[in-house]
Amino acid sequence: MRTALIIGASRGIGREFVRQLLADSYKVFATARDDATVEALKQEGAHAMKIDVTVAESLASLPWQLDGERLDLVVYVAGVFGSYAGATEAPAVAEFDRVMHANVLGAMQAIPLLAPAVEEAKGTFVFLTSVMGSIGVTTASMGWVYRASKAALNMAVKAASMDYPHAKLMVIHPGWVKTEMGGPSAPTSVQDSVAGMRKVISGLKQSESGSFHSFDGQTMVW
Repeated sequence: MRTALIIGASRGIGREFVRQLLADSYKVFATARDDATVEALKQEGAHAMKIDVTVAESLASLPWQLDGERLDLVVYVAGVFGSYAGATEAPAVAEFDRVMHANVLGAMQAIPLLAPAVEEAKGTFVFLTSVMGSIGVTTASMGWVYRASKAALNMAVKAASMDYPHAKLMVIHPGWVKTEMGGPSAPTSVQDSVAGMRKVISGLKQSESGSFHSFDGQTMVW
């Protein structure tokens, strides 16, 4: 049986990953930050754990909670958008720290904790990023703290791919998705986004570890 871990499975994309992987006969571990959601995930068939990626001690408990499981797939979904302000407004320190902690530091702390278990399975470690983290296609500064966080995440994953040669690491843009973050005007359903990402993930070659893709199969510009 293939084993997956979804980090940030409370709602939206993370929750849909859990649903689709369970339907595809994966053994699914999933994290959420509150007891009610953990219980709901368990009711759906996942092995759910209460984890907050912004708390180092909480994140550090993941390996022992997984109890030696090899991980065919890990998806780091957890993240926040923060303010929509652009470069005409200096970010508040608290806002900067909140976004960077969830989107970058949490991911960087998760890699050495979990990548060995991914390597053992010769699996794939996936991090949700955004086209807004692409320097090459940037045309506006709106949400510049979020943009900076995703560009930093992209670099962190690319760099980490050099240290784990028996795992495939990647960052993936899920599209503009109808979620709490994406809003109701987004053109892509959460079901189509996750199905598309799963197709891209399954087709990733070892030689492509550290690369940047979109849910629709495009290779993204850094």
